[in-house]
Amino acid sequence: MSAFRIAAGALPMVLAAALASSAFGQPAPAPAAPKPAAPKPAVPKPAPKPAAPATAATGGDTQPTLLGQYGDWGAYTASPGGSKICFALAKPKSSKTEPVGRSRDQSYMFVSSRPADNVKNEVSVIIGYPFKTSSDATAEVGGAKFAMYTQNDGAWIKNVAEEARMVDAMRKGADLTVKGTSGRGTQSTDQYSLKGLAQALDKIDQECR
Repeated sequence: MSAFRIAAGALPMVLAAALASSAFGQPAPAPAAPKPAAPKPAVPKPAPKPAAPATAATGGDTQPTLLGQYGDWGAYTASPGGSKICFALAKPKSSKTEPVGRSRDQSYMFVSSRPADNVKNEVSVIIGYPFKTSSDATAEVGGAKFAMYTQNDGAWIKNVAEEARMVDAMRKGADLTVKGTSGRGTQSTDQYSLKGLAQALDKIDQECR
């Protein structure tokens, strides 16, 4: 996968997060940001993830199918538990932490669709560390800022009603910046290139109608 190529050996781990994220959807939201769908299991990672993301979501058997690589975004499909999901996946072009040098795992952004749950283009992030309890992350694209509800190391847009507007801004934008604070007080800033996202979303829309 060009600029965002994942080595074959690393794909299962990334897929795990992606599948868990897509299979479980956004975690049970905070009272201020109710999610229209029925509550999902409270699991760590974008669109809730269980302790061991993909493994828990798929039993360790499901492998994703790469539909195509578009710029910095890969389009994938998989069927954990027999339910088809599709997702666009990217990692940041640049990341920084304050204080400098604090360790963290790789961060990723997902845009997922789960037809069986009537979910389309759900935006989520794996930040690479446990977020500060009860803290919000923020995503900024094209001058617009969106608050993100956090749980463990995952984040989802807080006001679900704004998700379509956010995805539209992402389709048109050049980059997106995600900021968050860890439980240790580390502040992180990740910048994602949005090159190829529109094409990746079109692809997963075709695959998961």
